[in-house]
Amino acid sequence: MSDLTIEQYRNEEYLNFQDPTVAKAQQVAIEEVRSKFGQTHSLYVDGRWVEGDSGSFDSVNPSNLSETIGTFQLASSTQALGALDSAWKAFESWQFVPAQKRADYLFSIAEIMKRRRLEINAWMISEAGKNYVEADADTAEAIDFVVYYAYEALRMDKGMPVLSENWGDHNKTIYMPIGAGVSISPWNFPFAIFVGMAIAPIAVGNTVVAKPAPDTPKMGYLMAEIVDEAGLPAGVFNFVTGDNIEVGETLARSPKTRFISFTGSKAVGLHLTNIAAQVVEGQHFLKRMVCELGGKNATVVDADADVDLAAEEIVKGAFGFQGQKCSAGSRTIAVESVYEELLEKVVAKTKALQVGDAKENFAAGPVVNQKAVDKILHYIEIGKKEGRLMCGGKKAETEHEGHYIEPTVFADISENAVIAQEEIFGPVTAFIKAKDTKDAIRIANNTQYGLTGAYFSNDPAKIDYALRHFRVGNMYVNRKCTGALVGAQPFGGFNLSGTDAKAGGRDYLKYFLEPKSMTVRPKENVSFSLSNFKFTKE
Repeated sequence: MSDLTIEQYRNEEYLNFQDPTVAKAQQVAIEEVRSKFGQTHSLYVDGRWVEGDSGSFDSVNPSNLSETIGTFQLASSTQALGALDSAWKAFESWQFVPAQKRADYLFSIAEIMKRRRLEINAWMISEAGKNYVEADADTAEAIDFVVYYAYEALRMDKGMPVLSENWGDHNKTIYMPIGAGVSISPWNFPFAIFVGMAIAPIAVGNTVVAKPAPDTPKMGYLMAEIVDEAGLPAGVFNFVTGDNIEVGETLARSPKTRFISFTGSKAVGLHLTNIAAQVVEGQHFLKRMVCELGGKNATVVDADADVDLAAEEIVKGAFGFQGQKCSAGSRTIAVESVYEELLEKVVAKTKALQVGDAKENFAAGPVVNQKAVDKILHYIEIGKKEGRLMCGGKKAETEHEGHYIEPTVFADISENAVIAQEEIFGPVTAFIKAKDTKDAIRIANNTQYGLTGAYFSNDPAKIDYALRHFRVGNMYVNRKCTGALVGAQPFGGFNLSGTDAKAGGRDYLKYFLEPKSMTVRPKENVSFSLSNFKFTKE
């Protein structure tokens, strides 16, 4: 297979739910998975389905708290470490599997995902509370990760370009997989991020123990089913559910854990980074830490912007999936000449958002759990003291008992206010007034984060200034600050938003590889050719 080019790779197309046939098909899939609610699910370790040693827990539908998605296993710390041992055992052979064969496994996984797409969407709608569009975008991104990383693994297999002959030596630099590691994924992109974090190291010859978020274990279980169906060798992918401390931290602390891939809160990410930095007895390497920790993302609207477009995109970026995205636009910074007009339009569009059960495809569904409800409402009360409440501001009344909060807009917030600085992770955005372009960008940068940002202007000189000075990992001009595409917009941020590893980009797989420079000085009667050497074996 040839090197990956833009012409070869295409992002998965989204389903069109405006088409009644497509919408009906999704509704049928939802009813099918609802008939399977309440089943018990196993761990997947060393290619086998096993029961947990520490009991079980339930996953609940956040749209309707009376419905149990399923019962899942609580793995013990002993089981978690056993899964890591299985991963290391599998690594002994998986590291030498040719890149093309590994890629073929990944292409098979992607095909199964495509075949089960509506089913995956349906489970996500039920367990995570995503509407149809948000769920399908999540599934499509998972497929994108699998295919893109398969292609990328083929490219990385060619090694690092070097001077092949220098001062009488023959030289070559290859990339070697680093070993067995742990991926700990979040609930907000419960399939895409879970899949991407697990598949990336696997694509280049590593093995993984994957732990999903306790709120969305079914999505990780689906991946385990798909991996099993695809025939991935035993131990290459291991799926464990359980307590964040007993399972997650136990794995992170193990001297056998070669890498930790984490997406989640800043507090947990910093804690895991500290753990990873500690070399413990029996550890013979520095653990690789790959993390994405969130953001306090700003949408900046300049004086010459298309205000109607900006208002539409602000509402999408702030309230898509109830603002439960690390990329969500939780700050709106508007130059004073357009501030009131923009505020009026955003408030009107926000009030028009209907809140309800995700299976009915409401624009705004539930937040993930009661802890999230309490946290968001706490910040809303703070916001009421820090500025003007324009709309929302309380729990939403709906047909079912669920975790519903009204989309909320605050105005006249200071750039240093609590709700302008701290990540809320809910359907809340704060309007902040700026004097001019430079002041707006300065305010946007006034945060400990640096994940995403959006800038609206029709002035080329101002756009140029914003592109140079807006300090974020992903910046978008004249569009919303969410919705990065694999291969096109590699995702990751600056500052305390994480390691800026750029998931879905050409640099990402290097986090799970170590380059090895090899030099051979030709010797008479020795026929060995370094140019023909490959780390993997046929």
